[in-house]
Amino acid sequence: MLFLGFGLLLGRLGLEWFEIEIELTALHFLAELTLVVILFHDAARIPLRALRREHTLPVRMLLVGMPLMIVLGAIMASWLPLGLSFWEACLLATLLSPTDAALGLPVVESKALPVRMRQAVNVESGLNDGIALPLVLVFASLATTGDERTATEWAWFVTRQLSLGPLVGVLIGGMGGWIICRLYTHGWMGERAEGIAVLSIAALSFSVADSVGGNGFISAFSAGLMFGHFLKRPAPFVFKFAETEGQLLTLSIFFLLGAVLLASQISNITPWVVLYALLSLVLIRMLAIGISLLGTGLHGWSYVFLGWFGPRGLATLIFVVLVQQDKAFEHSSTVGATALLTVVFSIVLHGLTAAPGVRLYARFLDSSEHKAERQAVPEVPTRKGEFSRVES
Repeated sequence: MLFLGFGLLLGRLGLEWFEIEIELTALHFLAELTLVVILFHDAARIPLRALRREHTLPVRMLLVGMPLMIVLGAIMASWLPLGLSFWEACLLATLLSPTDAALGLPVVESKALPVRMRQAVNVESGLNDGIALPLVLVFASLATTGDERTATEWAWFVTRQLSLGPLVGVLIGGMGGWIICRLYTHGWMGERAEGIAVLSIAALSFSVADSVGGNGFISAFSAGLMFGHFLKRPAPFVFKFAETEGQLLTLSIFFLLGAVLLASQISNITPWVVLYALLSLVLIRMLAIGISLLGTGLHGWSYVFLGWFGPRGLATLIFVVLVQQDKAFEHSSTVGATALLTVVFSIVLHGLTAAPGVRLYARFLDSSEHKAERQAVPEVPTRKGEFSRVES
């Protein structure tokens, strides 16, 4: 909220003290660099072994809730008079499907809440950006005007994107995690060297996949998953970069959102764009997540809690920059304006409601006898690198 506010105050929509013409290629490079770091880091901190067995809530939210979000979002975007084609509506809904738990840190860090509930938000946000990315790329290509590829060419394109990238990432990330684990065990590598090695693995997976015709971002995400799987121990060096240089990259993106990006789209914001942005936050996600959690034994207020605290943030911003640089679809301005405005609304609304929402929900749980919310789950570090305490 602070960096967005600074951007709005000093940028083109405010005092115009911060007048900088950022070349689209430079912004594209910053977006690519940030996305590689975030995808690898988010994937590396999620324990695959315990995910299906013990983190059942985020698995449901990812495998059922997220596809429902995209379907409902696409239907709403097609129904409202936004002027979008079918594939553009699908693209907009997919751009808004990833969440960013870092925008609601009181939710994932509050010791007043059961670990299971805050880890549901934390784990979901760690994986949904990597899951959404292939769909973003495919829908952006389908929405591109003048794309005359045949069915065979489309099949080959999708196959390359969904096979070569993950294959390269699995090989490089798995091998890198295994080697670093062995070196650490024998005392042959210090923590500083480990940090350099981790960044090298992320960069290598991206560049190798790109050079062989795969998708480097999907490769970086897959590398992070396998790296965390093979490492088999807490890795503080993975998070130190995210807490320093990575955090600086993230905050820079939010500052540029207020100072430059939003101003460039202000003329494309209509009442229908505003309505869709609000519906995406208030209705579409909450309905999809509510359906995905049916049968879990959670109280109704827990459905509301998990449905509301799904902030849209960094992944959506970076995806918008990437698809608008690479793809020339007809209504890209409307798609970009809607996605950016949704992020702005989310930063403000989720930022303002995070702390009071946690207090109200915690008081409700204290007075409730529901036990499903307090089921013990393994600890998972947040994006800041902090571990949550396991509770029962």
